[in-house]
Amino acid sequence: MAMDMGRVGKKRKSCGIVDMWHREVGVLSPRSFALRSAASEDLVLRLGIQRKLNRHRGCVNTLSFNADGNTLLSGSDDRMIIFWDWEFGKVKFLFHTGHRDNVFQARFMPYTNDRTIVTSAADGEVRHIQMLESGEVSTTMLAKHEGWANKLAIEPGSPHIFYSCGEDGLVQHFDLRTRSATKIITCIHFKGKSVDKPTVRLNAITIDPRNPNLIATAGAEEYVRLYDIRKYKCGGSGDFDHLTDCFCPPHLIGDEQVGITGLAFSDQSELLASYNDESIYLFSKDQGLGPCPAFSSRGSAMVAKIRDDSSSDTGSPSRSMDARSVPQVYKGHLNIETVKGVSFFGPNCEYVVSGSDCGRVFIWRKKDGQLLRVMEGDKHVVNCIEPHPYATMFASSGIENDIKIWIPNTMERAPPVNMDELRKPRPRVNFCRFAFPEDLVARLVERRRQNSGLEGNAEESEGRADLLQLIMNYREDFVPREDDSEGDASESPGDCIVS
Repeated sequence: MAMDMGRVGKKRKSCGIVDMWHREVGVLSPRSFALRSAASEDLVLRLGIQRKLNRHRGCVNTLSFNADGNTLLSGSDDRMIIFWDWEFGKVKFLFHTGHRDNVFQARFMPYTNDRTIVTSAADGEVRHIQMLESGEVSTTMLAKHEGWANKLAIEPGSPHIFYSCGEDGLVQHFDLRTRSATKIITCIHFKGKSVDKPTVRLNAITIDPRNPNLIATAGAEEYVRLYDIRKYKCGGSGDFDHLTDCFCPPHLIGDEQVGITGLAFSDQSELLASYNDESIYLFSKDQGLGPCPAFSSRGSAMVAKIRDDSSSDTGSPSRSMDARSVPQVYKGHLNIETVKGVSFFGPNCEYVVSGSDCGRVFIWRKKDGQLLRVMEGDKHVVNCIEPHPYATMFASSGIENDIKIWIPNTMERAPPVNMDELRKPRPRVNFCRFAFPEDLVARLVERRRQNSGLEGNAEESEGRADLLQLIMNYREDFVPREDDSEGDASESPGDCIVS
């Protein structure tokens, strides 16, 4: 009898779909389900697209769930923000952000009843948006970066504090109580770098949920930089001694061709970094190189070891290094064409998820880097994956104008991934998207001006072909399709007060 009960227990533990059914009929509470079953590989292997949310008129660059998980926030190249009731596929509210260029990031501020969000965009602006009781929307510019304002990081549990980073290498601190912005960090390349500009173009910023004083940044270099904001004074500083730590895979130290596009902290303070034209790496606290890796004893030893291994035929440097110095790696996806994020998935960050240039969603097991799922998510590129705050589901978006909602909805478990059978990336002509007709007109005028100096019929024909391609791209992006969702008649944009 004891043996039979053991078999039943093992079977039930491995079948997350049964627990999900028990949750839906009320036998299992949502909290118990999240703690016991939401990380089940059985559910991960049954993930599929539930529905597509289609209302934006440009690439969807940012996704964010509210704390309750019932509202999904999206921002796009069309400069619009949409609040979605994702479960029923309906638009709750939409409005113009006040940005003059593509929206890159939009986040709810905690404990504001979903009435306060912050945004950043390609126009360099960081904006504070409030939903007023009157139904109007107030959008105010708080600060401006030189170049793109790429990402925002919200201080956990704070309705007031957040940070921004941009192409100018600046990290800015914001307090919504004073609506002030303070430049606290300027990221400077380490000495000896052969670069044209001293500042590091920043693509990503994230905050350690266990210690909100620690923030990590990354961009156009091989290092992830960790800062303790308590050490910084107003006005910013690029002094290396203000760095708390740096992280980099040993074989990439000194590689000036790589950069980092996405960062994420786990609930255990592990740091995940997605490298362009490379892989994804997971760093633990004890794998840091120190505040000045180029001149630290550990960093110098690693570089010397790599050079010795490269001059000999002993194999890969990563294999001959101390195992404790080599971070866990996640391979298989492509991160070359666009700036992609990376995320943890599961109630205790049991999985790693990322998009890819091949238009697929990749899911790895965190502890050993095993690739579990490869799923079709976009005709071109998947850039964003946003996990639900507690359920086994996530939203994804990319070059296409829609958003995919993924839940465990397939009857059969996905078979093991065979990388040899994966198709090559789809050919793409141009990732340029036009949010409004005037954008197309501006590009046409610019191309016409360039073509006016062409000589010879062949070059003129090539110029006309380029114009035709632009028009076809416009038609593909903005001519409504039969399957486009129109939503309810009440889904009208809110009045927007821009300042």
